[in-house]
Amino acid sequence: MEASVILPILKKKLAFLSGGKDRRSGLILTIPLCLEQTNMDELSVTLDYLLSIPSEKCKARGFTVIVDGRKSQWNVVKTVVLMLQNVVPAEVSLVCVVKPDEFWDKKVTHFCFWKEKDRLGFEVILVSANKLTRYIEPCQLTEDFGGSLTYDHMDWLNKRLVFEKFTKESTSLLDELALINNGSDKGNQQEKERSVDLNFLPSVDPETVLQTGHELLSELQQRRFNGSDGGVSWSPMDDELLAQPQVMKLLDSLREQYTRYQEVCRQRSKRTQLEEIQQKVMQVVNWLEGPGSEQLRAQWGIGDSIRASQALQQKHEEIESQHSEWFAVYVELNQQIAALLNAGDEEDLVELKSLQQQLSDVCYRQASQLEFRQNLLQAALEFHGVAQDLSQQLDGLLGMLCVDVAPADGASIQQTLKLLEEKLKSVDVGLQGLREKGQGLLDQISNQASWAYGKDVTIENKENVDHIQGVMEDMQLRKQRCEDMVDVRRLKMLQMVQLFKCEEDAAQAVEWLSELLDALLKTHTRLGDDAQETKVLLEKHRKFVDVAQSTYDYGRQLLQATVVLCQSLRCTSRSSGDTLPRLNRVWKQFTVASEERVHRLEMAIAFHSNAEKILQDCPEEPEAINDEEQFDEVEAVGKSLLDRLTVPVVYPDGTEQYFGSPSDMASTAEYIRDRMKLVSLKRQQLRHPEMMTTES
Repeated sequence: MEASVILPILKKKLAFLSGGKDRRSGLILTIPLCLEQTNMDELSVTLDYLLSIPSEKCKARGFTVIVDGRKSQWNVVKTVVLMLQNVVPAEVSLVCVVKPDEFWDKKVTHFCFWKEKDRLGFEVILVSANKLTRYIEPCQLTEDFGGSLTYDHMDWLNKRLVFEKFTKESTSLLDELALINNGSDKGNQQEKERSVDLNFLPSVDPETVLQTGHELLSELQQRRFNGSDGGVSWSPMDDELLAQPQVMKLLDSLREQYTRYQEVCRQRSKRTQLEEIQQKVMQVVNWLEGPGSEQLRAQWGIGDSIRASQALQQKHEEIESQHSEWFAVYVELNQQIAALLNAGDEEDLVELKSLQQQLSDVCYRQASQLEFRQNLLQAALEFHGVAQDLSQQLDGLLGMLCVDVAPADGASIQQTLKLLEEKLKSVDVGLQGLREKGQGLLDQISNQASWAYGKDVTIENKENVDHIQGVMEDMQLRKQRCEDMVDVRRLKMLQMVQLFKCEEDAAQAVEWLSELLDALLKTHTRLGDDAQETKVLLEKHRKFVDVAQSTYDYGRQLLQATVVLCQSLRCTSRSSGDTLPRLNRVWKQFTVASEERVHRLEMAIAFHSNAEKILQDCPEEPEAINDEEQFDEVEAVGKSLLDRLTVPVVYPDGTEQYFGSPSDMASTAEYIRDRMKLVSLKRQQLRHPEMMTTES
């Protein structure tokens, strides 16, 4: 029977064990009767409960029952005493009925308990409260009977409830812990076939029960030793009464079983953690080797353009994002495994290391595949980027070659040719870069089989390889076509440069010839002072004419070359309509002026030669000197020469031009006249010798 079940009855305090003892060390059971009618059934229940508390050893010493009838009627007292015969006949050794002063004297005469001792089984005495100490020591009596023993019924009841609750919970907990611990031992023998099930967990918290037990034991011990400094106080939690040893024994058993339970929980927790880690490891491994690897197997292409490669890169980033979540789980699991390995449980080391190695191998392999795929796509993107740039360069070069060249001069042609060469060189550099990128990409693709998980990627690789090689071959063909067109354009532009050069040089030849003509007319005016000097001037003039002839011939050759170049270039040259007529016109003018210069020099030579013969005093040849014809010839040549000096040069177009300045011509004419005067004087002297004598 538990106090909690009959708590309302116990609260009525129909009977109680104060903790006091009689002189035989028997427990004192007090039944305080009141003015109200006592419910015998409830009293019987109370007595049954109270008598179940002491130990059998304590019960063997018997009970002293104090029936406090001072506030009750005699018939109630008698009923209670008779009831004790049925409830506790063997345990009761003495019943003390506390009577009111001089109230029951007549009643006693009608019923003597001592005469009923044999029938009742215990002795019953009537005693007043002040004489109760004859049978029981005052220190074992409560204050109601003039004793010094303190008793608080509600406090006792509360502690009793705590004690019973602790006893019940601890006993149940011990059974549960024993079941769990024993089950765990069997589980160890069965190689831990299963983890802890929730049904095998304790129904109450062991820590709470232990704390309750310690508090209860502390309270019991405190009340037991209370009063050691002075008077004796109530000690309801005495060894026999409230079973301190039982509490201590339960606590010891609980601590032992709880310690084992904690170890079992630790082992089970570790095993559970290990199984959870193993489960998560297999989840990571199965995903990486399953859906993760399948995603990579499906992504084998490299794209055929920058946009396609970028789309593949974006798809790969999505795959990497999914893998990152599992890699995060891998990092967490690796940390947990490392923590368990540091714990040093040898029985789990092999399994943990195996899990760690398996997880690391799969994760590193998958990470390598992701990195390889990322590098491959980056290389493909770079390859397509270089291919696109090269294609744009080739388009620009082709567009430049398709436009007809119409330069204004040779400098612009040279600049255009330089730009063309730079573009071609840039194309060469771009093609070389494309080859390098393509070869690097081919090398990476050739290594793709190393992470294919046994899958045959020959077909996919062949498509990628064919695409890369096709792009490089196409760019090579386009570049070759552009080179051929550049060669043709270069030849044409060089011919145009040569054409412009010939035209410029032909124009320069015309300028030079004009300058020679101008020099001939302005500076070649002297006719010499004698025949020898005139011959020298004639020789110089002929050389001068040779220079002019070379200049004219050079100009003619250049103009002929322009005609040939124009025919080759299929264009019209300006020289054919402008420079050639100018060259011919200047040359004709020069020829006319040169012939006039030659005639004048020849006439001057003839004049000076005849004049010098006449004027020389040569007795050996008197006949020659005296020849009148010579004098006439000198005079005629001199006059013709003077006349010629006054006549301008008439060009084929009708224009006229004089040699030198008028002063130059006047000086030359004056010199000729002087010479003619000397010849005339010489003629007179030969005709009239006496004149020479007179003059002498």
